[in-house]
Amino acid sequence: MTPYYQGTIRLIAAIMRSQAESLERAAQAIFESLRADGVFHAFGSGHSHALAEEAFHRAGGLVPVNAIQEAFLTPLTSPRMSGQLERVPGLAKLILDGHDLRPGEVLMVISNSGINAVPVEIALEAKARGLRVIALTSLNHSQGVPSRHGSGKRLFEIADIVLDNCGEPGDAAVGYEGFQGRVGPTSLLAGAYIINSLVCRVVELFLAKGLTPPVYLSANLPGGDEHNRALEAKYRGRIRGL
Repeated sequence: MTPYYQGTIRLIAAIMRSQAESLERAAQAIFESLRADGVFHAFGSGHSHALAEEAFHRAGGLVPVNAIQEAFLTPLTSPRMSGQLERVPGLAKLILDGHDLRPGEVLMVISNSGINAVPVEIALEAKARGLRVIALTSLNHSQGVPSRHGSGKRLFEIADIVLDNCGEPGDAAVGYEGFQGRVGPTSLLAGAYIINSLVCRVVELFLAKGLTPPVYLSANLPGGDEHNRALEAKYRGRIRGL
């Protein structure tokens, strides 16, 4: 077995052991909002934008999910520029003003370090607008470094619910003798596991109440397009891109 395989198996086991209660609280919050016709919002910058996409518009995923993304905050833009923009205060309000956020809804802010200005301000601004905030972050990393935001707060200190991806400081998990650096980041793998665990639990909560969960079918299966269009019609105007 490779060191990365061994490390990821231990990581998933650590998440299962330590995050069960927080996952349940997060799933309950999302379910209650969706049952009241709300939308689940997800934001990630840097490589964390991929996890907002993981929750958004995919087969087997929830329909009422709005990905809050700006290309200038991701490596799709020059990494030298996007990495610096993530640290610029004052952007969060402008970003959130482009979305229909309503009190009582849930926003997940995904940031491995949880220290940069934009994810911190997204969380603060969302709470000021009456949303519940879930943080998906690395406590091992975030608790060991100072905030880059003027408030001095890190993401986990703001959120209503914190989901720890149980990653190593710096994200990379595999070291080799005679090599100073480390390789094998785990935040995306852990984040995808956490997000899809939440989706499964939210679906279970819908079913337990005798309700049909709003879930996408694959557009590459017969009837998928028709099924998906019928569900999307309810949320058109609430989710960017629909």
